Amino acid sequence: MVNTNSLAPPRRIAAAIACLFVLVGCNPHMYDEVSAVHDAKRAEFVGSWLCIDHTEVTLLPDGKAAIRLLDGQEFDFDDRWRLSGTGEWELTEERTGWNDGQHVQLTLTSRTSSATRTPDPAERLDPSSEHEPAPETYTWTFELQRDDKKQLMLYFFFGDPDSRSTYVLERKQP
Repeated sequence: MVNTNSLAPPRRIAAAIACLFVLVGCNPHMYDEVSAVHDAKRAEFVGSWLCIDHTEVTLLPDGKAAIRLLDGQEFDFDDRWRLSGTGEWELTEERTGWNDGQHVQLTLTSRTSSATRTPDPAERLDPSSEHEPAPETYTWTFELQRDDKKQLMLYFFFGDPDSRSTYVLERKQP
């Protein structure tokens, strides 16, 4: 048994904080700022971007977009819908809750179809879990990051944003 009175006050505080993180399941980095990109050019985004389960987003030079099987971001991801259709995109420098860099804002303006992602095994055990229907229009805000080769990646957070689970789209290789 540890006698906490014998610990120096800073060590007692650190031990209490560590226990608190374990008890509440916190990610100690959940409020860290996201790396920001400030030097992206619009032309760098033109082309097709891919993700898992046949997701494809094509960004055209005129600001139009084709979207296929793109999941919702943040808590909308939990509803399991996947949207397809056409829309518009723009490169913005608006501050989001995550960083003050550039972002790609993608808006689905005309939904042509929607699909439902297969639930994970835990959800299959609870048939009472209800989900919102797929929206007719939707807007995603993608964070930007450069990899070690200075190539751009588009991503957004899915599920609880504090968990920092990322949905990453990578440029389609020719």
